[in-house]
Amino acid sequence: MLQIDEDGRVSHAIFRVARLHRMLAGQLLRQAGLHPGQEMVMMRLWDRGPQRQSDLCGELGADSPTMTRTVQRLERAGFVRRSPDPTDGRAVLVEPTAASQALRHQVERMWRELEEATLGDMDEDQQAETLRVLGLLECNLAVRVNKPVGRPSGQA
Repeated sequence: MLQIDEDGRVSHAIFRVARLHRMLAGQLLRQAGLHPGQEMVMMRLWDRGPQRQSDLCGELGADSPTMTRTVQRLERAGFVRRSPDPTDGRAVLVEPTAASQALRHQVERMWRELEEATLGDMDEDQQAETLRVLGLLECNLAVRVNKPVGRPSGQA
């Protein structure tokens, strides 16, 4: 029988932290009319410009139906526009609209606020160690799900 206190204490701690992080992110994002995950799509588009919807799925680890719903909601809100890819008629390009630029500043502010709340009063060494350990955990899990990852965050 699994005893969280002994057998799953690290996994349970990760679950609790991730849940609270997502809850706070959701509270902050609702101020801009967004749901968690939508800001990741927008940040990718703001940073890289128009993207194929299928590429967004791969880069953000989302399945196609989830990404379709996310993009449709962002389009209804006026933050993105979809159009056929001129080089591949089967593909759809997603691009940020001019109206989304005001949203960009809100999202950047919210991410800073989320980062500050997450880190609290951790010093630079604690932050670096946290990034190092999280990178190791990410690599350990990626191996088990057969998903290669780049260099873990915080490692040279």
